[in-house]
Amino acid sequence: MGKTRGRRRRLRPAALLSAAACAVLTLAGCAQVDTTSPSTARAEAAHGAPAGFGTVDCRKAKCIALTFDAGPSENSARLLDILKEKKVPATFFLLGKRHIEKYPELVKRMAAEGHEVASHTWDHKILTRISDAQIREELKRPDDAIERLTGRKPILMRPPQGRTDANVHEISKELGLAEVLWSVTAKDYATTDSALITKRVLDQASRDGIILLHDLYAGTVPAVPGIIDALKERGYVFVTVPQLLAPGKPEPGKVYRP
Repeated sequence: MGKTRGRRRRLRPAALLSAAACAVLTLAGCAQVDTTSPSTARAEAAHGAPAGFGTVDCRKAKCIALTFDAGPSENSARLLDILKEKKVPATFFLLGKRHIEKYPELVKRMAAEGHEVASHTWDHKILTRISDAQIREELKRPDDAIERLTGRKPILMRPPQGRTDANVHEISKELGLAEVLWSVTAKDYATTDSALITKRVLDQASRDGIILLHDLYAGTVPAVPGIIDALKERGYVFVTVPQLLAPGKPEPGKVYRP
């Protein structure tokens, strides 16, 4: 438990920067990043192509993607129970060290229950500050671990703090990974108030949105049922990130953000 609390303390400054600054892509490392929106990805796909996942066509439906960073954690089993009960697919950007290593059965369960399992690097290193060899290790190690557990290599990754650059794009392309940023943040790393987390998500939600949450923080999972119910009442359909892009497909080396 002490290790987990220590890990949370180390992650909080990173999350703070990503939400406050990189969400609008103004800090060095995420400035002037060329991003592709879900609607553009769909429009660029072959006309009339079938949706790539499930039966939802986000060209017509009011879609939104629920994503969770930095798990699995001791809260992930309860989160998966909620998603199963609500029939909502999510995209999980998982950390390797102390997370995938510690909760392999939860990784298997995520994949088995139809969620998209993706990478948030091995040890949350800032990719724009490390060598090419270190970038490759940060990206390859969780991918290999996820593939061993699920039988499927991830096609998506989320860079820590949202910090990325041309070099990260090139290495991601080499490794077969597309990068995914976000449009909605609840700043759940800074509060345990589930009602506030819910309000922040609902205030920012829009069609084609990508919601960033962290299931390792205490206030987040209790907020999820209310978030889901309220957005469903507004007519939203929950999809994974690949579903959001369908009939387009995530292209390695590209950065996706609404």
